[in-house]
Amino acid sequence: MTCEIEREGVPALLDHLRLCGAIPERYGRDSSEEKLYSKYTDSLLASAYRHIGLTSLVLAERANSADVEAVAGSYSLVADAKAFRMSRTAKNQKDFKIEAMHTWKRGKPHAMVVCPIYQLPTRRSQIYHQAITRNVCVFSYSHLSVLVRFSTNSRATEAQDLLSCILNCTSELNPTQDAAAYWTCINREMLSRNGTIAALWQEEKLATTESITVLKEEALTILARERESIMRMSKEDAIRHLIEGRNINGREQIVRDFGDNGILSIA
Repeated sequence: MTCEIEREGVPALLDHLRLCGAIPERYGRDSSEEKLYSKYTDSLLASAYRHIGLTSLVLAERANSADVEAVAGSYSLVADAKAFRMSRTAKNQKDFKIEAMHTWKRGKPHAMVVCPIYQLPTRRSQIYHQAITRNVCVFSYSHLSVLVRFSTNSRATEAQDLLSCILNCTSELNPTQDAAAYWTCINREMLSRNGTIAALWQEEKLATTESITVLKEEALTILARERESIMRMSKEDAIRHLIEGRNINGREQIVRDFGDNGILSIA
């Protein structure tokens, strides 16, 4: 991905930003492929910050830490890139890690969680209340794409300054769960900063719609193939597939490994 962006420039970066929010349905849950995909989105986020003009890197430490760190001339932040399967059935506020991101600032003034726009709540959600009270900016890849394009067409520091304003924007809101209030603040801040952003905004709206169509078709094709594969299984293969999918053997081994741990003998 990094080599592709270095070779092809902004168009490649934008293509990745528009499509990266959906974990491919062919990847197993908690699989090595899914973990690698998470690293990919972190690297992509760091690349976007660097294009805007920040110094950014992916942190090697994964536990109890933000995944990305970025530094500009007058501010710094930690960030996390989110990706979800299109087939997920619920928007659990814990998936967005707002509270965790607040604790992972570790002296930095800002934190940002970047998400696929179609997975963000559009009415009321505790996510927005937490973001406002904890000064954690919930952002989307679509908004970030506009910012990347703006940085290409503007003076060196303009995009960095706009990102700073976005990070500060929601801290001025009264705590609320209202999605409209939250996104009105973000959208107006971006659109009011420079007249050229309005045209980029409209183009990105179209690109987002097209990207969702592509992602939906890919996911539906993969799920259809999976269903067909199961339908072609023999009874024995279907039973084995179900046992492996439920990890029965692994769970049995965990149970067998239990025994007296000797605590009662400690004196």
